[in-house]
Parts: sequence; structure tokens; C-alpha cells
Amino acid sequence: MTVILYHGSENIIEKPAFGYGKPYNDYGLGFYCTEVCDMAKEWGVGKDRNGYANRYTLDCDGLQILNLGSPDYSILHWLAILLQNREFDVPSALAQEAKEYLLSHFAVDYSHYDAIIGYRADDSYFSFAQDFINGAISYRQLTRAMYLGNLGQQFVVKSRRAFDLLRFDGYEIAESSEWYAKKMSRDRAARRQYFDVERNRRQKGDIYITQIMDEEMKADDSRLRQNLS
Repeated sequence: MTVILYHGSENIIEKPAFGYGKPYNDYGLGFYCTEVCDMAKEWGVGKDRNGYANRYTLDCDGLQILNLGSPDYSILHWLAILLQNREFDVPSALAQEAKEYLLSHFAVDYSHYDAIIGYRADDSYFSFAQDFINGAISYRQLTRAMYLGNLGQQFVVKSRRAFDLLRFDGYEIAESSEWYAKKMSRDRAARRQYFDVERNRRQKGDIYITQIMDEEMKADDSRLRQNLS
């Protein structure tokens, strides 16, 4: 299977370098891409700076790919990975206890994977995750919030082997005047929907982080697998 990937950047990157980047990104060191060109254009621009959507093909045959969107995983597995790599605000004893619990029971060993497919924690989405570990929103609300704004998923190239298989296919220019406004509009829409609908829409039976810890829920708990619509 061959996938087409796009990487948004202020630079044209013909040969992505293995082992470089920011270790505190969502999934640690890696080359962060998307299968949606328009999304890469949004990621690549600055307020007053044009960017590029670099295009690549990747032959995935033989690669081990961790897909956090598969039925084997829940939003808590994604959150545990985020807690390993990103700096979270843990201002309370509850938040600290929640962090420790999630890392103990939902951590994923992704060290042997060549690539990871999962959510992207933009600023707004990162704040949703913080609200969950602080007990402000339920598990259902967090799961639904991740779909606000149609941010989509990211494809992260992790291993040297996968880097070697990346093939540069050119680029498209992203004009700041068009794509920065779209990026800001998407973020504002997600936040508006979150505060107007999700954060204040508690439902009977909602599960909060306190219940998950008190009842010692694990990854195979049926309550974390049910329809969350």
C-alpha cells in the first residue's frame, strides 16, 4: 500500500531528516504529515508568511503502523501518549493523579513502530484534553470534542526505515492571505462549538476521570468501548 502524504512547512523539504525535530511534539520525534493537502497548507503558513505543502509518497508494505483510530484503542490511549510527550498543566492533585493513572493503565509502547496515525493536538484540542484530566468534561465529551472543526488525523513517520522510504513529489505554495485565515477560522469554530455545545452538555451516565480511577477502569472496559454519540 502506498500513501500520499503532505507536510506543511515554511520550507521546501526534499529530504526529511531522521532524528531531528521537537521531542515534545504529540508523538515525540518524527516527521508530522497529513493525507489532506489543504490541512498541510494551513499548518505551513504563518500570520504574515507564506508556506508550502510538501508532497511525498510512502510505500507502507512491510511497515509497522500504529493506528490509534482502530477499535483496539480509545481516546485514552491517545491521551496517555500525549501525556508522555507534551507539557500538561496539572494544577491540582486530581490532575496529577489522573496523569499518573492514565500513564499506568493506558500507555502504549510505540517504540518499535515505523509510523503512527492519530489525532493532532492543536492548541484548542490540547485544551480539551487538559479539561478532561482536570475533571471538567466527561470521557464522552472529550471523544466528541476531538471531531470538532474537522481537524482530521496526522500521519507521523517515526523510524529510520520509514524515512528512507519517503519519496519527495514536489510541493504547493500556501498563500498566507488565504490559508492563515482558514486555519484561524477552523480553530475558532472548534472552540466555539466546544464551549457552546460540548462543555455544557453533560448527560446522565457520563463517565469522568474520577469514576475511571475510582472504579479502576482498564483499556478493555466495555464502558470505554460503547457508542459515544
